[in-house]
Amino acid sequence: MSSSTAPARRGRLPAHERARREQEVLDVAVRVIVRDGYAAATMQAIADEAHASKETLYSWFGDREALVGRLIRANADTSAAAVTAALSRPAATADDARRTLEGYARGLLTLLTGEVSVALNRAAMGSPTLAAELLAGGRHRVGPVVAAYLTDLHAAGLSPHPDGERAFSLLYGLVVRDTQIRVLLGEEPPGTRAIAARARDAVRRFLEAQPA
Repeated sequence: MSSSTAPARRGRLPAHERARREQEVLDVAVRVIVRDGYAAATMQAIADEAHASKETLYSWFGDREALVGRLIRANADTSAAAVTAALSRPAATADDARRTLEGYARGLLTLLTGEVSVALNRAAMGSPTLAAELLAGGRHRVGPVVAAYLTDLHAAGLSPHPDGERAFSLLYGLVVRDTQIRVLLGEEPPGTRAIAARARDAVRRFLEAQPA
């Protein structure tokens, strides 16, 4: 039998099957962390719910911190793709700019107060490594994308703010305020209507504000 047709070695999954099983385990890990909290989401608890062995989880992901780091990166990839897509179309009019910014603001607040993001942020509170992952995948990755869009808005005469980085900080503050930290501390997250109202108000204030 040629090497190209030789079966996979006993006990070792084919690459596509392993990728599928890894994703299943990651989905279970998110569910356990959201439901039970990071402290209770041990590798054994995740393995039991995923119908896998703890040894397999350590082999595939490393320790629990490394597994959660992978979850953070996956969440960041999804968020970055959504923001990039939302801001990829240049605004032609003031209404275009307002609608795009409101969409970004709704997405941002929905993400930051969603149960997965809240659970991962809580997990990162006690881990400098995970905190660094959050910053790298969030503020340091997505921030420049938004700042560049805001710079382009100013160049098109659709925003009063010439400095994209400062404009991003202003918009972020107007949208998020203290909502994320309050949800992290146990308050109920805002609903869809409240988020939409906050987005409209934040964007209006942003576009009416004078640059410092």
